[in-house]
Amino acid sequence: MGTLVAGANAALTAENPGLTSIMVGMGWDVIPSRGPQSELVPLTLLCGPDGRVLSDDHLVFFNQIASPEASVQFLGEEDDEQIDVDLSRVPAQVSKIVFAVYADPEMRGPGNFAAVRSAHIRVARPNGSELVRFDLPAANRDTITAMMFGELYRHREDWKFRALGQGYTTGLRGLAADFGFDL
Repeated sequence: MGTLVAGANAALTAENPGLTSIMVGMGWDVIPSRGPQSELVPLTLLCGPDGRVLSDDHLVFFNQIASPEASVQFLGEEDDEQIDVDLSRVPAQVSKIVFAVYADPEMRGPGNFAAVRSAHIRVARPNGSELVRFDLPAANRDTITAMMFGELYRHREDWKFRALGQGYTTGLRGLAADFGFDL
């Protein structure tokens, strides 16, 4: 399928019959610093038809590495973060799965994406062969504190991937407000 640009979609299951499981890899480089440095934290949101997270249990992150039915799990380390998605186990009420990253304001740094380079999200088969990739465009990210990299979404009976690259200046609070989860 190749490399996508922001806003582009790719049919996953329609173009790959029998595809029931995928690996979503997210990666980035942070320019080394002798001083404070941002700590990036990945977050996966399982959302219903209203675009809101089904429940706080449907947030997958470092403190909760799997969704309740284990359809979405943080597992491998092929990229900076690897999320395995068993499409056949995703609950029917989930209409999209959003993959985001936020700069942890509690850690060692300014809490923004200013020093982040070469950020990407990719979707691959379980054997690692890449189906699609989105390299986030380089931009001035001094005020960006969270970013949606991409999303999987249902289209009729099939799953598609959409490249996003949408930044937030309001960080994790902005994601919580937009997707309806508690901090």
